[in-house]
Amino acid sequence: MPQRRSHVAPSAAQSELATALAALRTEIGAPAEFSPEALAEAASVSAPVPDLDLRHIAFATLDPAGSMDLDQAFQIERSGSGYTVRYAIADVPSFVTAGGALDEAARGRGETLYAADGTIPLHPPVLSEDRASLLPDQDRPALVWTFALDATGTVTDTRLERALIRSRAKLDYITAQADLDAGRDTPAALLPEVGRLRLAQEAQRGGASLNLPDDEVVRKDDGTYAIERRTPLPIEDWNAQLSLMTGMAAAQLMLQAKVGILRTMPQPDDAAFDTFRRQTEALGVPWTAGRYGDYLRGLDRDDQRTLPILEAASALFRGAGYVAFDGQVPAETTQAAIAAPYAHATAPLRRLVDRWSLAISLAVSRGEEIPAWVHESMEQVPDLMHAAAQRSSTLNSRTLDLVEAAVLAPHVGETFPAVVIRRNGERGTVQITEPPVTASMALPNSAAAGATIQVVLNSVDVAKGQAAFAVV
Repeated sequence: MPQRRSHVAPSAAQSELATALAALRTEIGAPAEFSPEALAEAASVSAPVPDLDLRHIAFATLDPAGSMDLDQAFQIERSGSGYTVRYAIADVPSFVTAGGALDEAARGRGETLYAADGTIPLHPPVLSEDRASLLPDQDRPALVWTFALDATGTVTDTRLERALIRSRAKLDYITAQADLDAGRDTPAALLPEVGRLRLAQEAQRGGASLNLPDDEVVRKDDGTYAIERRTPLPIEDWNAQLSLMTGMAAAQLMLQAKVGILRTMPQPDDAAFDTFRRQTEALGVPWTAGRYGDYLRGLDRDDQRTLPILEAASALFRGAGYVAFDGQVPAETTQAAIAAPYAHATAPLRRLVDRWSLAISLAVSRGEEIPAWVHESMEQVPDLMHAAAQRSSTLNSRTLDLVEAAVLAPHVGETFPAVVIRRNGERGTVQITEPPVTASMALPNSAAAGATIQVVLNSVDVAKGQAAFAVV
């Protein structure tokens, strides 16, 4: 189970924090309310009923507890020595008409933003959390991927169809993991087997992932804000492998048609690898041979040196972006961390680009012409997604700064143990365990990455999201 420790800001800082969070929306240029035209279209639009009826398939969704914008539903069964995996994706292309008010609103947003004081959705909630969401016990149109896997988890056949489905269960990560650990019956019973096989496939391809612990800002039932640190559950990694498998299949269809939008990331260059090697040597856990993904997977998560190593490795995961192509395959098609061509195609309720990926994939799989609106608009999508990603990144980092400052407010003058996780010249970043905050500060020459030091909190400004620490 994930380690969860919650640190709540005191009541004296909560009012100031609420004001700062509201101002943050203006600061990042967060979209305002949906236009009346977009709301009316979302409430009235109807998706055609698919000819294929798969409501007899026992699909289930798996998401964080409380989620209502359910993009994916899965079903896994044994097939000989292998498996059949069905992965249903909300059929957003059937609900959103190109050039309509909904389309215009979604292009202006790019992706759903999860702010501490409320979600800023890509589509109106009547669509994203109701009519198009794969909620349990509701008939829904979906784009269903069917994968045949052999005993090693290798995909031997792929099919994509538009179908009517009916999810039977709404699972959440924590409860589903507990059911698996206890051996209880669950729709996710085969997910560990398939997930581990797909993780092994990723390792063979040379893929890598960081899996850093998350510092999450949560809003309590009483309206107060807190920071919780959690380690991702195994079931989250297994579930992610279904999405990755689907994104790779979508990418192959796009490359086959020479039309699409890929999610790419360059392979780190020799200089980046050399820097990372020196950092691991300085931390006493040298990466001497083999692929960096294998090295990261083998790290001891209980070793205090692992966090600064993972932070150092983050430099190897830079440069991700989108590339659109129409008629000619781009020179670079690989997402280096996945070690394969890849496309975002599994979260159309929450991410704009997925609608294009799904429309292209369905047309190619059917042997049909790709819709004209795709050709006309796809060159714009990378820029729209880049702008949305920048807005989301700023929102997340500034929100964490604000809540950290509020949590720290009553502790001015106190001393904390901290681990140096990154150093850059005379300054660096340290990780304080309790409460779980990171801080940038001047460091003495003796404070190398991985070292444990004592820091004192000198001052806090909740409105600016600033906390000033110094080494004792």
